[in-house]
Amino acid sequence: MKFLDQAKIYVRSGNGGAGCVSFRREKFIEFGGPDGGDGGRGGDVIVECVEGLNTLIDYRFQQHFKAKTGTHGMGKNRAGANGADVVLKVPVGTQIFEEDEETLIADMTEVGQRIVLLKGGNGGFGNAYFKSSTNQSPRRANPGLEGQEKTIILRLKLIADAGLVGLPNAGKSTFLAAVSAAKPKIADYPFTTLTPGLGVVTVDTRSFVLADIPGLIEGAHEGAGLGDRFLGHLERCSILIHLVDGTAEDVAEAYHVIRGEIEAYGAGLEDKPEILCLNKADALSEEERDEKAALLAEESGSTVHILSGVSGEGVTEVLRLTADEIWKKRAAEKAEAARSEEEEGWKP
Repeated sequence: MKFLDQAKIYVRSGNGGAGCVSFRREKFIEFGGPDGGDGGRGGDVIVECVEGLNTLIDYRFQQHFKAKTGTHGMGKNRAGANGADVVLKVPVGTQIFEEDEETLIADMTEVGQRIVLLKGGNGGFGNAYFKSSTNQSPRRANPGLEGQEKTIILRLKLIADAGLVGLPNAGKSTFLAAVSAAKPKIADYPFTTLTPGLGVVTVDTRSFVLADIPGLIEGAHEGAGLGDRFLGHLERCSILIHLVDGTAEDVAEAYHVIRGEIEAYGAGLEDKPEILCLNKADALSEEERDEKAALLAEESGSTVHILSGVSGEGVTEVLRLTADEIWKKRAAEKAEAARSEEEEGWKP
């Protein structure tokens, strides 16, 4: 299945049905009068977050969605039926933006979440509605209100607890395959990974979701390589695992390139906790390990963890540190939610 994480679509809610002008005229029936029914309401445009989807590919081939118009009113006081709604089903993590791509309308983060994006137009009143003691035979009815329309942007941001970053061929896919059941494409050339991937990692009975995105190169924020558009999938992560290829000639330069691209992208990624790892340790001698780890620690000012996705060296330690950070953030969020509930107080 082709991975698609952004789509531009046009949506329109249904028009309301028109009211009816009608009079009851039956032979031998003494009482007649107006009996025109009201028009039905137009259909709404609804966005629903569902399970089983992980891409926006459904909106690649259809970009126009229109709800149905309400049925017009009829004689004998028969009201028109409401128009059918149109329901847009999206995966968890989808954000809905206005056409300017900056104004956020909704963030769909939970299965079952459902919002009415556009309301259908109200149906018009039939002439029976306007009957009064001074106007016993009204000959007017209202037309239905028109529906609303707009163009929206759907943008998918994968929901993961931790994310992998690094230059192309830094060993991110190998690491993901080693710690989870995910089966990403692995090869000995850059840009093997062309779309983001997810894997569920379990360490010491704790599980979390790890995201792997295509590698970044210098100038990615200006569109070089695959650009930095996939960094959006890491915005929801609690922590980043930064893999530096230990076989690279200049590990310090590799580190600074990725940090520069993350800072240029912004969106809070530069402030997220980061675990810095010297990867591919199985291909290095003891002397090279120590030398490159010391250089990387000096340049970054943080602890450097030596690991190998192939041999498994150091992997468990990194996963435990990652899980600790994720659980710390979850506890903080839970405490914040409890504090907010206390401040709001009890409500009937």
